Amino acid sequence: MKTYRGLQHFGRPTCWSRLLPASAHGVARAWIGQLRHLIRKKRTSSESGCTMLDEMSRPLIRDRGEGGGSRHLEASVSEPGTPVIGILGTGDFSRSLARRLVASGYQVVVGSRTPKRSVALFPEEAEVTSQMEAASQADLVFVAVFPEHHSTLVCLKPALAGKTLVDVSNGLRINREGPSNAEQLADLFPESCVVKAFNTISAWTLQVGPRDGSRQVFLCSDSSKAKSSVIQLCRRMGFVPVDMGLLSSSLEIENLPLYLFPSWRIPVLCTLFLFIFFYLYNFTRDVLQPYIASGKNAFYKMPIDTVNVTLPSVALVMLALVYMPGLCAAFLQLWWGTKYKRFPNWLDRWLIRRKQFGLCSFLCAVLHAIYSLCLPMRKSARFKLISLALKQMKEGTEDPWVEEEVWRMELYVSVGIMALGLLSLLAVASLPSVANTINWREFSFIQSTLGYCALSMATLHTLLYGWGRAFEAAQYRFHLPPTFILVLILPITVLLGRLALFVPCVALRLRQIRRGWEKSRHIRFTLPDDDCHSGLEDVSNV
Repeated sequence: MKTYRGLQHFGRPTCWSRLLPASAHGVARAWIGQLRHLIRKKRTSSESGCTMLDEMSRPLIRDRGEGGGSRHLEASVSEPGTPVIGILGTGDFSRSLARRLVASGYQVVVGSRTPKRSVALFPEEAEVTSQMEAASQADLVFVAVFPEHHSTLVCLKPALAGKTLVDVSNGLRINREGPSNAEQLADLFPESCVVKAFNTISAWTLQVGPRDGSRQVFLCSDSSKAKSSVIQLCRRMGFVPVDMGLLSSSLEIENLPLYLFPSWRIPVLCTLFLFIFFYLYNFTRDVLQPYIASGKNAFYKMPIDTVNVTLPSVALVMLALVYMPGLCAAFLQLWWGTKYKRFPNWLDRWLIRRKQFGLCSFLCAVLHAIYSLCLPMRKSARFKLISLALKQMKEGTEDPWVEEEVWRMELYVSVGIMALGLLSLLAVASLPSVANTINWREFSFIQSTLGYCALSMATLHTLLYGWGRAFEAAQYRFHLPPTFILVLILPITVLLGRLALFVPCVALRLRQIRRGWEKSRHIRFTLPDDDCHSGLEDVSNV
C-alpha cells in the first residue's frame, strides 16, 4: 500500500508539478487521473478478496460455466440500446449470420437443441444456449431452420409473442401457388411480427461481407415497425434493404434464388439457335457440297474452320439484335404519336434483355478472335502453305503478290480489331461496378453512339471479308448464297433504320414525343377576332 500512497502523492501540488512545463500539465493530470481510477479499483477488488486483472487486460467474454455451453456477454460488447439478436438454428447460415452480426456490433444469442455440441461452431462473442432461453432473451429473432421444421418451434410461442421473427428460409422448387414459408410461419405465430428477409443472401456473402451484386436484401412484412427494425439492421450490416411491401410478396422473394438465369434464357437460346443454324449452313456449303460434287474430303474443317466462320456470323447478328428493339420502339412511338402507350410484351422483354444479347455477341466475337489466331498453328494450314509454294514453283510464278488481295486482308483485319475493341468497351461499361461511376449521358453515349459505331465496324468487317465473292457464281454452292450475305441482312437493316431516324423532320418529331408531346392532344382552335389575330387558325400543343 505504500506504493499506492507514493503514486497518489503525484496528484498533490508539490515540486514535481512545478518541474513540468505548462503545456504538459493537462496531460499529466489526465494520466494521474487514470492511475487513481485503476488504484481505486485495485483496492476495491483486494478488499473484497477477488483477484482481478487491470482494465486493459481483462477479457470481454467470461469463461463458460459448468452447466452447459452458454457464454455470457459483457455489457461493453454492444452499444447501449442495441437490440439483442437471437438466432434459432445452428447450420451454416446461422454461423455466418452470427459472425456478421457480431462484427456489426450486435449482441447475439443462439438457440440450439444441443448447446454443448454447437458452442464450438460459433464465435466466442456469441452466447449459445437453449432455444427457449434464446427466444426469451432476444428482441429480434432469426428463424434459421428448414421450413418443414417450423412446427417444432411452437413450444416457443409464449417467449416469441410480440417479437419480430425474420424468416430466412427458401423452398426446394419454385412455388407459384402459395402459401409461402413466411406466411405459414405467420400462421404458426400469430402474436409475432414476421419479416421475410435475407433468403437471397448466401452464407458466403455473410462471411466475406457485401459485394456489389450481393448487396441488396429483399424484405417484406405486414408490420411497418418490424420492417423498420430489420431495415436498420440490414444497413448496419452493410447491406442495402429493398422494401417489397406486404408479406404477400414473400412468395416472389422466396422464388428469386431458385431462378436459373431468368434474364439470360432467351439470349442464350437465341445464340445457340443461330450457332446451330449457321454451323449447319456452313457445313453444307463448305464440307458436304465438295464431298458430294467431287468426292473431296473436307471434314477436317468441322472442328475449327467451320466453327470460326460460324462465330462471327452469330456475333454480328446478335449485335444487330441489341439495337433492333430500340428502333422498333422509336417507330412505334412515331406511329402512335405518344410515349405513354405501353409497348407489346415481346418488345418490352426484348428491350430489358439487350445487355444479355450484347454480352453473348461479345463472347462470340472474342472466341472468333482466338480461333483466328490459332489458324496458322494447324497442320492443315501448313500443308496448304507448302502445297501452294510447290504449285507456284511448278508454274514458274516468281512474284505471287496480288495487290487487291493484300489490301483486302489488311483492311479486313484492321477493321475487325477496331470492332472487337469497341465491343470490349461496351462490355466493360455494362458492368455494374463501372456503370455506377458514370452518369446517364456518358452511359448513353457509350451504349448508343459507340454501340452503333461497333455495329458499323463489324458490318464493314464482314463486307471486306465478302469483297467480290457475292458476284461469283462458284460461291453459290447448292444454289445457296454465301454465308456473309445472310449475315448482313439484319445489321444493314438496323443501320438504315437508324439513318432514317436522323432525318431532321423525323428526329424533331421523335424528340417532341419523348418530351411529352402527344398527337391525340394536338388541338386546333381558332382564336377570337381581334387586332392581332383576325380569324387566323392557330395550333396549340397541349
